Amino acid sequence: MGGDYAPAEAIKGVEMFFNSSNDPDIHLLLIGEPEAAAPYMSALAPFEGRFTLIESSETIGMHEHPTKAMKEKPNSSIALGFGLLHKKAADAFISAGNTGAMLVGAMYSVKAIEGILRPTIAVKVPRVDGKFNLLLDVGINADCKPEHLVQFAQLGSFYAEYVLGIPKPRVALINIGEEEGKGNLLAQATYPLLKELPGINFAGNAEGRDIFLDKFDVLVCEGFVGNVVMKMAESVYDIFREQRGVRDELLETFNFEIYGGTPILGINSPAIIGHGISKALAFCNMIDLASRFISSNLIGAIKTHFKQPE
Repeated sequence: MGGDYAPAEAIKGVEMFFNSSNDPDIHLLLIGEPEAAAPYMSALAPFEGRFTLIESSETIGMHEHPTKAMKEKPNSSIALGFGLLHKKAADAFISAGNTGAMLVGAMYSVKAIEGILRPTIAVKVPRVDGKFNLLLDVGINADCKPEHLVQFAQLGSFYAEYVLGIPKPRVALINIGEEEGKGNLLAQATYPLLKELPGINFAGNAEGRDIFLDKFDVLVCEGFVGNVVMKMAESVYDIFREQRGVRDELLETFNFEIYGGTPILGINSPAIIGHGISKALAFCNMIDLASRFISSNLIGAIKTHFKQPE
């Protein structure tokens, strides 16, 4: 029920996924208001047995206060989804609904992995070579300390290796210059920590002009900077593709829908946040991302790495 085009586009995305995947091990739990979903459910008739419709009676609006809404609307699709995840009745949860509510559900339902200071969210940023870099954090941690960025580097490196299949991903700190010692106090304090950190392939500072190039694989910054970069990249696609009608192979890689959604890294179960304006393609790719997330054993690897000594 989340997103500006719910539930129609979510259901179309499910149809698109079923048409592209015949994996019998994937069973989808569709949480929503039956009356709202009814006009679109006929599209899923050919796939009976591959999904279960779970009734919800409440919806959290995009502009509602997250914590208040989660408490006052226990029968919303987001609250029910995290309930299923907490009870291990589901293996992953995705939604294009209220981002704040998704984060509240993640933190207070499945909770952060032991040893993680702050969970983070990451997005793929397109590169000129047709591949992509992973950027994190992109919005939930606007103010950070050096130890937070160090953990973001570790979480991003794990995700790039386990889910995206990038061996020994090159990790960079976003900064205003290549040289060590550049940047604000946060960047200056973080650089030596990353430089000495075992277990990651730290490749130095990345400047703004490096973000779309094949120089690094994981780009680390505080959420304030990451959110600005992410929305700037989205605007490039909107201005040139949608408003000016430019057709270009590279430009097409700036379409957020081909990447699905944004994973919350550092929590005990897979949860993926979709853009509020997600349409069918984005939902389809979110489901595919969730499937790859589950099969990767990423969370197990993170738990092992951050396990506190007894």
